[in-house]
Amino acid sequence: MNCFTLPTAARITGIETDNYRTKTFVLDAQLEAAPGQFIMAWLPRFDEKPFSLVSADPVTLMITAVGPFTRLVHELQVGDRLWLRGPFGRGFDAPATSRRVALVGGGYGVAPLLWLARRQLAQGAHVTAIIGARTEADLLYGPRFAALADANGAGALSLRLTTEDGSAGAHGRVTDVLAPLLDAGQIDAIYACGPHGMLHALAQFARRTSTPCQASWEAYMRCAIGICGACEHDGKVLCMDGPVLAL
Repeated sequence: MNCFTLPTAARITGIETDNYRTKTFVLDAQLEAAPGQFIMAWLPRFDEKPFSLVSADPVTLMITAVGPFTRLVHELQVGDRLWLRGPFGRGFDAPATSRRVALVGGGYGVAPLLWLARRQLAQGAHVTAIIGARTEADLLYGPRFAALADANGAGALSLRLTTEDGSAGAHGRVTDVLAPLLDAGQIDAIYACGPHGMLHALAQFARRTSTPCQASWEAYMRCAIGICGACEHDGKVLCMDGPVLAL
């Protein structure tokens, strides 16, 4: 286990297509890291971008093709190299005392939550995973969470899917599923990652029900070491103070 202070080459050992624009890449590298931390991925002579860790051993990244860099990464094959720097930032602080936890992911914000779910299940927590997207085609990691639920036996992990158009799971947003659980006192802590609007809504629910809540805020990390200020959010530099913040 280690930390890459300079870009370090890793070879791609596996690629899985998750939906029409998202792939998961497994690399032959290991890091000492925690769920919620991120790495910088670099292609020489092109660019460097931040990605949440899906796993640190082996390093696993969910990459959605939304721009020139990510589209170029999608062209890579098993055996090709990707350069890594990190890990960076603060991850989720999820104590074993939280027995009933909700993991709430919107869009590709679900990336760090699968790892966190494994950690929480290993600590004996009951996990409710709520995954939301605009449409069924945009949903991510539903099968992975379902497989995790099967592997841990009945009742350990409950998976709830939501789509804004009603094409899969519950019709609506993740907050529509979470709110009744909070009102019924069935959740001890919330851990979330997704669009800022979703996180602001979750913060309101958490405050109303006095439920501890931590959220990983999406931002453009340019330097990852607190110098450039590109990821400033409410007076905090997310690459150093976050990306996970208590709400």
